[in-house]
Amino acid sequence: MMLNAPTLDSLAADLEAGRTTARALVEECLAKIADKDGEGARTFMHVDAEGAKAAADAMDALRKANAAPSRFAGIPISIKDLFDIKGQQTRAGSRALDDAPPAAADATVVARLRRAGFVLIGRSNMVEFAYSGLGLNPHYGTPKSPWRRDVGHVPGGSSSGAAVSVADGMAHGALGTDTGGSCRIPAAYCGIVGYKPTARRIPLDGGVPLSFTLDGYGPLARSVACCVTLDAVHADEPIKPVVPRPIKGMRLAIPTTVAFDEIEDAVAQAFERAVAKLAQQGAVIERIAVPEFAEVAVLNAKGGFSSAEAWAWHRALIARRGADYDPRVIVRIRRGEGQSAADYVDLLKHRRAMIDGFDARVAPYDALLMPTVAITPPRIADLEKDDDAYAKANVLSLRNCTLINTIDGCAITLPIHREGEAPVGLMLAASGGADRRIFELAAGIESAVRG
Repeated sequence: MMLNAPTLDSLAADLEAGRTTARALVEECLAKIADKDGEGARTFMHVDAEGAKAAADAMDALRKANAAPSRFAGIPISIKDLFDIKGQQTRAGSRALDDAPPAAADATVVARLRRAGFVLIGRSNMVEFAYSGLGLNPHYGTPKSPWRRDVGHVPGGSSSGAAVSVADGMAHGALGTDTGGSCRIPAAYCGIVGYKPTARRIPLDGGVPLSFTLDGYGPLARSVACCVTLDAVHADEPIKPVVPRPIKGMRLAIPTTVAFDEIEDAVAQAFERAVAKLAQQGAVIERIAVPEFAEVAVLNAKGGFSSAEAWAWHRALIARRGADYDPRVIVRIRRGEGQSAADYVDLLKHRRAMIDGFDARVAPYDALLMPTVAITPPRIADLEKDDDAYAKANVLSLRNCTLINTIDGCAITLPIHREGEAPVGLMLAASGGADRRIFELAAGIESAVRG
């Protein structure tokens, strides 16, 4: 977990004991958002201050009457701008949807968070239409990673504002999305925890899609336990405390295929330091080839699922508002225009074979272990002015996380850098359906691998 930062459990305990109130938590978050020296203006697309205060007051009243909908009722969270919130406009970080009508209803996952009593503090900024792993948004600004903020490094994307809102205490958890790493990359770049669930567990209705094949809705928060709580709410499952697995006896595999190509020295050093700590405490760690990972680039050679499915959704909007798109986004969406129906069928068959091969290969292990991102956060200014640098950084930011989405897996990222170092994430991943196991493993190693 983030050192000395409140968790959902600690906040819930404070609320139950009367040491704080929902209204106080909301006021504190709003003050941080409004801080002229902070990142609030770039982190949020919309802040619902009055709605959040009213919801907080309602949760305080319910708690006083012993009727709070959950022990987490009253805790402020942020919602990525691509989710529908009743009465609010959903722009997905774009100017092309600035004439969209207010949503008629909450997205299912938003409704579930509201039902549990979480307070929606505001809509977090994002990469336009979730189409990048870096976090840049030329329309609404780019929030800075907490690391060397005076310099200005990317926050990661596409859930950029989600990660910064949690890292800076403007919210105590965040709802993001993950199609090729959009929860895990910003979590890694901002030094927090991010989770990509098995996609089929969370309903996708009420969100602007990128790729309905690869999209997943996940939490960004300060600890594994926080992500466990939010994930349970997202999936409409009982909130059960996670029982950490002992490190001794964990069976972990490090994939040697693709995941370490062009890795930055700082990332490699932090990763090997974490691996050494786990080995010293009794984890059984093996380095293995995963040929399926080499197939991902082949699968995506013509744009893959993201381009094909994004083009299907965007083509009418592009015809009407294409001039309002970020040029770096629209060029990638348009790759889908050239794919045929036969190409798409081939994608489906190829992916199915990859999943089957991967699942059999990793079955003897509890999880895969690899760097979440191959590089540390680049400077915003360097990427804004250089298309080639942007393209390379985007590929390297997305690559490792994309491997897991492609094989329909689940994965978590944990911070492993030391104080003062560039942020680095450690990813634990497994086949689809292994969500509880990943949480147990991550809870077991969380404190051991930090710094």
